[in-house]
Amino acid sequence: MVGRTLDRSGTTPLWRQLQQELVARLADGEFADQFPGELALVEEYDVSRSTVRQALRQLRADGVIVGERGRQPRVAPVPEIHQPLGALYSLFASVEAGGLSQDSVVRVLDVRADALVAERLGLEGSTPLVYLERLRLAGGEPLAIDRVWLPASVASPLLEADFRHTSLYGELAARTGVRLDAGHEDVHANVPTAAEAAQLKCPAGTAVFAINRLGLSQGQAVEWRQTVVRGDRFALTAEFTAQFGYRLTQR
Repeated sequence: MVGRTLDRSGTTPLWRQLQQELVARLADGEFADQFPGELALVEEYDVSRSTVRQALRQLRADGVIVGERGRQPRVAPVPEIHQPLGALYSLFASVEAGGLSQDSVVRVLDVRADALVAERLGLEGSTPLVYLERLRLAGGEPLAIDRVWLPASVASPLLEADFRHTSLYGELAARTGVRLDAGHEDVHANVPTAAEAAQLKCPAGTAVFAINRLGLSQGQAVEWRQTVVRGDRFALTAEFTAQFGYRLTQR
């Protein structure tokens, strides 16, 4: 193996140089078959194992590679589905825009009371709510666990809908005339519970996005949604300008 050289006289730490070098090599199409392990990189760059470990730790944090310390790293798969931040969230539309079939396993569709959710919607605690729980599939594989509550006074016509292959917002608009036009969304990276990992068939070590959203229609809260999405199949993207910068109130 031909050794590679890092700048040992500069101010940039060796681990950072190594991390940048590996990112550049990945961009050039290297490591398609296998990403090198710690010892191979120690030999190739003539650096300490701690330097290599720090570079790999940063690559894992950046989502470039996956794999626990002590195991052979792997190049992280490219997410199949990209959801733009700042757009009204629709998992159904994002999946199909990614060229994948979209289906759902409907776990629950009923009317119930939930005082905590009712409070989030600005309602009395005993207010009847339509509750829909689905396992969302993309390309036939689990993508997300989706739970949503809506006031029954608005959403009761949804009880007749078949949500195995249709969007909530499409059915809501068609059956009630209500269209979401604003909202607030919080996105967090979480470790899935054992039950969530089993339902989503998450590979070992896979994180999830936990998304909580309050949907509004003409200033009125009409939706509280909790979604757990597999982090290895889903990515969030954002645009920015020099004039406005980032406007990521969702995160």
